[in-house]
Amino acid sequence: MSTRPELLAPPEIFYNDSEARKYTSSSRIVEIQARMSERALELLDLPKDDVPRFLLDIGCGSGLSGETISENGHQWIGLDISASMLNVAVEREVEGDLLLGDMGQGLGLRAGVIDGAISISAVQWLCNADKSSHEPRWRLKAFFGSLYRCLSRGARAVFQVYPENIAQRTLILSQAMQAGFSGKLVLDYPHSTKRKKEFLVLFTCGAVPTSIHDGRDSCSEDDGDDDDSEDDEKNGMVCVTDRNRPRKRQRTNKNCKGREWVCRKKEQSRRKGNDVPADSKYTARKRKSRF
Repeated sequence: MSTRPELLAPPEIFYNDSEARKYTSSSRIVEIQARMSERALELLDLPKDDVPRFLLDIGCGSGLSGETISENGHQWIGLDISASMLNVAVEREVEGDLLLGDMGQGLGLRAGVIDGAISISAVQWLCNADKSSHEPRWRLKAFFGSLYRCLSRGARAVFQVYPENIAQRTLILSQAMQAGFSGKLVLDYPHSTKRKKEFLVLFTCGAVPTSIHDGRDSCSEDDGDDDDSEDDEKNGMVCVTDRNRPRKRQRTNKNCKGREWVCRKKEQSRRKGNDVPADSKYTARKRKSRF
């Protein structure tokens, strides 16, 4: 059983010079990275008008996913915390601009300049506290808040994630929703142990098409695919969920002070010898907001 890299060391330490070159020289990793990047761009659902878009690659590493963006005719800017990974990207002469920074401290980008964002296997790193000053909740809040601000109106962000447990998935989703995003989870190949991939698709505004099933299935060409998809959704295996903020409940005054209560209090005050106005049809009647 392979050990998750985020449990071994912080990303800027784990991806040193040797690991960065090993990662980029692996043909298997390059193929997987390209396939997941293509899927992320597909879920990004950019307009088919042949107009280049300005995209953000979060956790760009050595620029493997950025190459996929360039092949699709778009401009991009990449952010990564590993200087070694970015040095390899410079050596490979990728077409995008590169930024060295920690996404957990927020994205220092101008508001509304990004047409879309993708991230491949990066966001779950924020769920780990690598330093005593790191609090995963606040780092995710800073990241999603700054991402929401820099995205243009109607833009999407697609994250390929592999959270370690349900708690991490819940933490990521809750912080994204608190930042103002709506969205859905898409699970590809739910019946395959090796090919199963989880994508978080976030929207900056607008309705979420919850009726559309975006998940891919390894048995999608079979006639009995519809029944399997329904069972998967019931079991939570193919998860396409939306986020709708619940309406605020109106406060109800349980200690409603009606006529009986007012009359009882007035009678108690009379017994104490106080001067109390006589009861009338207007006693305890609610006044209008203005006369």
